Amino acid sequence: MATRLGLGLPQMKQYDIGRDIPDVARAAEATGYESLWVFERILFPEPARQGLYGVPGLPWPEQYRSVADPLVSLTLAAAATSRARLGTSVLVAPLHVPFQLARSLASLDAASGGRVVAGLGTGWSHDEYAAASVAPFERRGKVLDELLDVCRAVWGPDPVAYEGELTTIAPSVVGPKPAGPLPILLPANSPKAARRLVDRADGWMPGAAGAEELKQQWADLQALAKERGRTAPLQSVLRVNTLYTPEAYTGDDRRPFQGSADQIIEDLAAHDEVGLEEILIDIQGNLRDAEELKDLAAEIYEKARAAGI
Repeated sequence: MATRLGLGLPQMKQYDIGRDIPDVARAAEATGYESLWVFERILFPEPARQGLYGVPGLPWPEQYRSVADPLVSLTLAAAATSRARLGTSVLVAPLHVPFQLARSLASLDAASGGRVVAGLGTGWSHDEYAAASVAPFERRGKVLDELLDVCRAVWGPDPVAYEGELTTIAPSVVGPKPAGPLPILLPANSPKAARRLVDRADGWMPGAAGAEELKQQWADLQALAKERGRTAPLQSVLRVNTLYTPEAYTGDDRRPFQGSADQIIEDLAAHDEVGLEEILIDIQGNLRDAEELKDLAAEIYEKARAAGI
């Protein structure tokens, strides 16, 4: 069975989101992509007190100066498509009020006919946490845990009732409900996060950092699932952030998924051997416009399928 392929939607500052998100979504679905994905950045601190991903001195990409809201973006894509799954990779869950986020995801799932996949994470930007005003950065894990509880409650049968540190829901009817089971995917970047994933989520959403490392992470996670008595299989979606260049990258310092379309395909093939169910390919970052994005997305899809991915 071929690995499912997904495409990142155009949310960054070089795109006209009202025009380009529906346009790219329709084109991707017609090409054969089986899912469409968004990510979340809520601000661009200037000057940046914290490096990208929390790495000191690592600059934020210029395209992050304007990133469209993920759920608005998925709503635009949902209205323009009929089959493709609609995923977040990732939604920084603790930046959102748990009850409101649970209802928004349920409403989008109901409106789209059960196509939503909730990829959630805790993020890394202290400035984003301060702006969101939900909880301090230091409490991000506890907020995520409560949000998972609230989602399961809100998406479950009425009457809904819940009491936590941030959220109190008196016995109530809360709708609409998701159209079907709404999967939650989590990263596993620490032992605690891995246990949370195995115990509480439907699947894993790693970032691509090399095929061998990914293979070991997947083996470790499956071993942990067995150790903790998990019986349901783990779903899996690999996120691939590309650094596309029209010509092949010839430097000795080439990173995975950096370079030409053919080099990206080589890396996709290596990562595909790990055996994850789905690969999300995000190519939007250093492209000029939606036309270039659509052309490259079609080329990568065709070459990936020709390579047996």
